[in-house]
Amino acid sequence: MNKLLLFLLIFFAIGNSDSEDNQFIARQGQVTFFSYTSAENIEAKNNQVLSIFDVEKKEIAISMLMRAFVFKKDLMYEHFNESYIESDIYPKANFTGTIIDFDASTTENQTKIIRGNLTIHGITKPTEIKANIEKTNGNYRIYGDFKVNVNDFQIQIPQILASNIAKTILVNFDFKYQPYEE
Repeated sequence: MNKLLLFLLIFFAIGNSDSEDNQFIARQGQVTFFSYTSAENIEAKNNQVLSIFDVEKKEIAISMLMRAFVFKKDLMYEHFNESYIESDIYPKANFTGTIIDFDASTTENQTKIIRGNLTIHGITKPTEIKANIEKTNGNYRIYGDFKVNVNDFQIQIPQILASNIAKTILVNFDFKYQPYEE
């Protein structure tokens, strides 16, 4: 996790020492996903997601370890990491993006599009995500949901299981940011 934090901090810190007051961090963001199938619904939650938000630049970076997802059944965890995501080869998922038309001066809730790049399973795709942004007591919360098509990220599903795995996965995210302090 320390290497992950270092990566994100370097991403925002290079040439950015004057805007330290504009950087916020979520050390325990939450990402969940849900897949509906006729056989069995699949749900997982990851509470160990790291994110940095640079208010001035309107940039956000997110990184998470794929093995940190928690499933209701151990067999789901095993299949997810070994057969689909291949966590030994692709241990992390990342997103970097820019919040379009974000207004840091307002205290009103904002619904904005975050345009960036999502990397899962070693594949990077341009992605637009609709997000809600709240500012309370000098802290930020960014949350929302989006859909991921498994085929876009070359996640192979064995033909025999194809009817048991949804082709589109609903992803929810919730990040509570506090000012970053060294």
